[in-house]
Amino acid sequence: MATKIASRKAKARKLQDFIRDIFRDIFRHDLEEDDIKSAIMGESGIDIKLTPAARKLIPFDVEAKAQEKLNLNEALKQAEGNASDGRIPTVIFTKNTDKVWIALEFVEFMKLVYPEWVPGVKINKKSVVPLEE
Repeated sequence: MATKIASRKAKARKLQDFIRDIFRDIFRHDLEEDDIKSAIMGESGIDIKLTPAARKLIPFDVEAKAQEKLNLNEALKQAEGNASDGRIPTVIFTKNTDKVWIALEFVEFMKLVYPEWVPGVKINKKSVVPLEE
């Protein structure tokens, strides 16, 4: 049983370190290595710890999941609960031999892809209503 737990923690640590290293590489000219860290296993809160300088460049509060059977809705709720105000709750996940994927709220994704977008609609959970002109 102890080896199963150790194996799960090792998978989680490997994913967190992968995410950390990608962010460090992207911002290698703007940040110090210590600006982006992996959380300690078992520590509550977000899984990628960012200094204020890193938070200015990286809008995501990351929940990392390396699980064969992932409940994505629960993981997203966890990310949302751990995210700070004004940050984008994000789940980055993988299975043993699969690619690494990301999940975040659709509207937040659209804001990232189209930063010039000024919504002409009121956005509810699953619907949009035209704004009065």
